[in-house]
Amino acid sequence: PLTVGRGGGDWRHFVTSPSVSPTKSRFMEGPLSELTSASGVKVTDEVITVFNDMKVRKAQPNEDEKKKRKKAILFCLSKDLKNIVLDDGKEILVGDLGTTVHDPYQHFVKMLPSNDCRYALYDATYETKETKKEDLVFIFWAPDSAPLKSKMIYASSKDAIKRKFEGIKHEWQVNGFEDLKDRHTLAEKLGGSSVISLEGTPL
Repeated sequence: PLTVGRGGGDWRHFVTSPSVSPTKSRFMEGPLSELTSASGVKVTDEVITVFNDMKVRKAQPNEDEKKKRKKAILFCLSKDLKNIVLDDGKEILVGDLGTTVHDPYQHFVKMLPSNDCRYALYDATYETKETKKEDLVFIFWAPDSAPLKSKMIYASSKDAIKRKFEGIKHEWQVNGFEDLKDRHTLAEKLGGSSVISLEGTPL
């Protein structure tokens, strides 16, 4: 009874059967990640450049390069719902750490909007019993309080941005701030019980 269209994010393309209530549709029965339709949304070159910069780690970066490196950043849909773009001003630079940002994990959580969806890259620094590591995590923020329309469009556009983020080992879908209160959840994604600290905080 539901047909999922390939239009550029128009709400009418997602629910076309008048006999089905959007609030009771099968889209809400399972994880949002199960919605795999292509939405026609494109990823801008700026987003791809940011990902490539975060993915490549120079062996001996100079101090200026190190400070400008992004620790975390948010991405959002453009106002016309046709492109995935940088969420203006929503980033943490490595140079901010220890100055304006003392706990990057908590700072990242505070950057997330309470009533809308986002995509994010977070460069996690953590320790296992054997070594210290850094890994990029792709995060799909889809709070329960976000409008249904937003959750559906972001879910159907997720594959578009994931395809551009090649080589990321860790993906995390988060559906509310309750999931973020305890950093153990992220630690589980990174290495389970072998992780003993995250961003310098013992677990």
